[in-house]
Amino acid sequence: MAWAVVRVRGSVGVKGDIEETMRRLKLTRVNHAVVIPETPVYEGMVKKAKDYITWGEIDKETLAELILRRGEFIGGGRVSKEELEKRTGMKFDELLDRVLSNQFHLHKILKPFRLHPPRKGYRSIKQPFKVGGALGYRGAKINELLRRMI
Repeated sequence: MAWAVVRVRGSVGVKGDIEETMRRLKLTRVNHAVVIPETPVYEGMVKKAKDYITWGEIDKETLAELILRRGEFIGGGRVSKEELEKRTGMKFDELLDRVLSNQFHLHKILKPFRLHPPRKGYRSIKQPFKVGGALGYRGAKINELLRRMI
């Protein structure tokens, strides 16, 4: 399974090691999102930055919409199905399946997704999701948040 990670809070007052972790995740600005594999290495990075990000398991439909509507190639240019298939050598559905099964990493060809602030906003960016805030693990509900931000 792959995780979608969204930066919720800014960088003022953030410890250096946490800021470095978010830089390595390519989450340099608020409302930027990345899709990462669910591996122990990334899990440790996400747990370290948990007070500044939210994350969960992304589904195939949301991933497809995110790539096609907000995706940009690292070398420049908007993403289209045809161009993505040409650069990766895979059909679009196959690419989505491989990303979700951790066999292909999007960060090698795509920039972080630059999203809008969520429609109707966050309740609080200083409390965890379990208490009604925006931070931390939200499971499948990340798809709802991403759809509000696309």
